[in-house]
Amino acid sequence: MTGLRYVYAVCRPFGTPLQSQLTGVAGDPPRALTHHGLMAVVSHVPEQDFAEEPLRRHLEDLDWLSETARAHQGVIDALTTVTTPLPLRLGTVFHDDSGVRMMMEAREEDFRRTLDRLEGRVEWGVKVYAESEPQESARPAQKPASGRDYLRQRRMQTRSHEDMWQKAEAFSTRLHEVLSAFAEDSRMHPPQNPALSKATGRNVLNAAYLVPRANSEEFVELVDRTKGEVPGMRIELTGPWAAYSFAGETT
Repeated sequence: MTGLRYVYAVCRPFGTPLQSQLTGVAGDPPRALTHHGLMAVVSHVPEQDFAEEPLRRHLEDLDWLSETARAHQGVIDALTTVTTPLPLRLGTVFHDDSGVRMMMEAREEDFRRTLDRLEGRVEWGVKVYAESEPQESARPAQKPASGRDYLRQRRMQTRSHEDMWQKAEAFSTRLHEVLSAFAEDSRMHPPQNPALSKATGRNVLNAAYLVPRANSEEFVELVDRTKGEVPGMRIELTGPWAAYSFAGETT
């Protein structure tokens, strides 16, 4: 099949076959391309969609981007079940197999060093959201009797919100310290934009943790024990993922 080469990840060769029905970006099944003891997982993609100019336009199309990202992630997830992949950035494309091999050779030392560091490890994501206190929405607001009463109510509401944010910051800081002490490495990401994530509440912690796969169950239990510890705090745990946050991928 002709077309450009879309690269999902670089890893060490593995013997376990991927799912037989697995398809990648643009519906093409992924395949292995080996070079100097490393393996790139690639598939063919059409030039009319993935050459430089059309790809730039497509990346501004949210529907196309979402579909492509799901296919990309599906391949990475499949790889994560059988090996330790080093994921490449969405939309990493080369003209042919030779281009992929040249990239692997140019970055061979980097890839080997990173794969050694990530071997047998996965990424877990933890987010903490501070939600409005239940009693605040449950109690009907009383009509102020005077201007002074109105100002008093506003001061009380402001103080209540400040107290809640302080509790949220203290809780998320303490949780991050506990999880970071357990994990081998951690990364703090910017808070999620609620307009994009559609998540309720204020995101006060958005972090990733690098954990040996063998210790994942213990890490999950550690997170679960903190749920419900502080009223109004919602914890979301995602993973295990390929170690995107720790790969240092800059292609």
